Amino acid sequence: MNKRLLEAVMREHGDTGTVLSEYLGIARSTFSAKINETNGAEFTQSEIAKIKERYTLTAEKVDNIFFGKKVS
Repeated sequence: MNKRLLEAVMREHGDTGTVLSEYLGIARSTFSAKINETNGAEFTQSEIAKIKERYTLTAEKVDNIFFGKKVS
């Protein structure tokens, strides 16, 4: 997962982790674990779909964020 790219998209839209976690219906701590890939935590397909919709992301951008090389 490309955490930096997701965070950049969030900033472009004025969102914080708290705002996005509330939108996704998950706890802030769960969101943090997923964005930091703690203990293998990952976003679900439905969460990725919601993020894609919220930010009007292209399929390529979604691939770059969630399925590209790991960038720390």
